[in-house]
Amino acid sequence: MPERSAPARVVLAGAYGYGATYLRRLAGLADAGVARLVGVADPRPPEPDLQHLPPGVPWTPGLPDVLDRVGADIVIVAAPIHWHVELAETALHAGADVMLEKPPTPTLADFDALAELTARLGRRCQVGFQSFGTEAVEYVRRVAADGVIGTVRGVAAAGTWVRTRGYWERSGWAGRRELDGHPVVDGVVTNPLAHAVATALRIEGSDRRGELASVEAQLYRANDIEADDTSCVRVTTGRGGIVVAALTLCARASREPYVVVQGSHGRAVLWYKTGQVDVTGPGGDTETRTFPFTDLLANLVLHRRDPTVGLVSPLERSGAFTEVLEAVRTAPAPTRIAAAHVVADGEGPERRLVVDGIDDAVDEVAATLRTFDDLDLPWTRAAAA
Repeated sequence: MPERSAPARVVLAGAYGYGATYLRRLAGLADAGVARLVGVADPRPPEPDLQHLPPGVPWTPGLPDVLDRVGADIVIVAAPIHWHVELAETALHAGADVMLEKPPTPTLADFDALAELTARLGRRCQVGFQSFGTEAVEYVRRVAADGVIGTVRGVAAAGTWVRTRGYWERSGWAGRRELDGHPVVDGVVTNPLAHAVATALRIEGSDRRGELASVEAQLYRANDIEADDTSCVRVTTGRGGIVVAALTLCARASREPYVVVQGSHGRAVLWYKTGQVDVTGPGGDTETRTFPFTDLLANLVLHRRDPTVGLVSPLERSGAFTEVLEAVRTAPAPTRIAAAHVVADGEGPERRLVVDGIDDAVDEVAATLRTFDDLDLPWTRAAAA
């Protein structure tokens, strides 16, 4: 076992929104004596009721300022998407490893540049695809490889969530494809349900840069936003595999998203937010197993102490996902779903839009590996017409 070392010095870039969860996780790591928060960079000042913020921790508007004051072993980047690259590069040049929230970068060129810099400087970059942090992913891969469900036909990701007007109004970059000339790509495929896409690619075995043969993006929107809120993506991998993702933020009700491997004699379903796997064999019986999660920040801290412990979600394992993001970014603007196929519910910030039949359509895509356009749904027909 490696000798016990001093706690890793951690700086958090972005303390609100999802960044607030890192304050809680860092409190646990501090209690364990393996990491401690030494600084925060956020243009908004600290709010009095912000939880898990240790007293006296320096807080500055910009990351360079706080790094000049305290230094860091690890910088967590939990800022808006279009700030990811600048903040990650600042951290790497300062000699820190990076815990980078998903999506890692807003363009494929940015991804390549960040990967090159990380390798050249000999640093580590872990991407916050928390769904990778469970043995459930490898278990599903073994089930498929061992022929338990027959010949694999393809992998599908399915997500039906509800998002209100307040969600799209939460910040200036929400639901944008670009902001002030900078790519943002804040659509359902690339941000809210990005885990579904990335996990499906990892299960298929094609998650690195250059392992995809083609990406077809069918992008739609019901809300008055730039980006997509209801979309389907079909990926063909370099080895001939098929990955299809059907995703919406305009469902009747939010349900747990899932990734399913469809076989000739059964299926394996991963509920990636809980680590539950349901395997249905040729006889129709279903076996269920649930796997625990490894926290990705804790994994990065442990890897720094003991390099024999591998990173769960290193930057290179997000390469194929970023190729999907690039296809979405460069595709034509999402098609507006006709009002006749959309129902509004609620008022004010709680107002939400529901696309007719979308919940069932997502499940049908996952079951058949056909896309929204293949299914000839009423709202895709109307859009085509």
